[in-house]
Amino acid sequence: MVRAAVLPAVGAPLEIAEIDLPDPGPGQVRIRLAAAGVCHSDLSLSNGTMRVPVPAVLGHEGAGTVVSVGEGVTHVAPGDPVILNWAPSCGTCHACTLGEVWLCANALNGAADVYAHRSSDGSDLHPGLNVAAFAEETVVAASCVLPLPEGIPLTDAALLGCAVLTGYGAIHHSAQVREGETVAVFGVGGVGLSTLQSARIAGATTIVAVDVSPEKEELARAVGATDYVVASENTAREIRTLTGKQGVDVAVECVGRAVTIRTAWESTRRGGRTTVVGIGGKDQQVTFNALELFHWGRTLSGCVYGNSDPAKDVPVLAEHVRAGRLDLGSLVTERIALDGIPGAFENMVAGKGGRALVIF
Repeated sequence: MVRAAVLPAVGAPLEIAEIDLPDPGPGQVRIRLAAAGVCHSDLSLSNGTMRVPVPAVLGHEGAGTVVSVGEGVTHVAPGDPVILNWAPSCGTCHACTLGEVWLCANALNGAADVYAHRSSDGSDLHPGLNVAAFAEETVVAASCVLPLPEGIPLTDAALLGCAVLTGYGAIHHSAQVREGETVAVFGVGGVGLSTLQSARIAGATTIVAVDVSPEKEELARAVGATDYVVASENTAREIRTLTGKQGVDVAVECVGRAVTIRTAWESTRRGGRTTVVGIGGKDQQVTFNALELFHWGRTLSGCVYGNSDPAKDVPVLAEHVRAGRLDLGSLVTERIALDGIPGAFENMVAGKGGRALVIF
């Protein structure tokens, strides 16, 4: 038996419970978690913004050590440190054949599986976004496991599984920021902090961080922000003032709210790029008129998982970490136990802190 944070129903509080995990079957891996990041996507799953089969064990940003492997698994072995990949590509769907593995049509098929049972009554449990990282141990498909590159602390490595891949990919893959360009990042949580660091790595000059909380300015500047704007109805005007009245070359929205997306758009220069990373609800409607679309000539694009290929990008990120360009620890503002996840959810709703990291 292992302890896990169980979501019994959409909108219900998480429950710390004991669960029974099976031995790994063919093509599966059992992992003892070292750490798991508490991501806004977990909150969105718990409150119904994103759909998930329940009861479920959430958590999709994790790292740990292989306990055992099932038949046919050869790329990792017991004792190996690994990172969880919550969106493995199938390699055969239309998106995968185009090389757009982040849009894989089958990436989340495993979330509907029954992967474990509640010890108290034997009830079925689903693995959240495939990997069920809010537990002391988990059993996942081998495709959800990536070997951890050397020289990366195991606990901090959990952040590579979502926040860092998303922020890095937003800058390097989606927006394709070039050296000397200007960038604004809306939302200074785990993904926003990763995006700010990635903009610095890309060689951006002016890097503006935007958040509703004045308290996050120190966090933002520590990872590369050159300017900080407390969100208001004048945000777009302030950003244009900071950029010679032009607007930034690239704006990255990490919140998922209609008003923030619209402000990011208005903060982008004529001909610039606006990238939306934040996951919003269906009620968040953003409107544009036909004339402004023509006049401003901006590009507006969504960004799924940073448009990243984890198998290719994790080694690149590891090299940035080893070289001192990417500081994983700077993203973490709270290290908690398993029963601290509800409090971390509350902090996200209140807009407090960066990334909370569950330490097992």
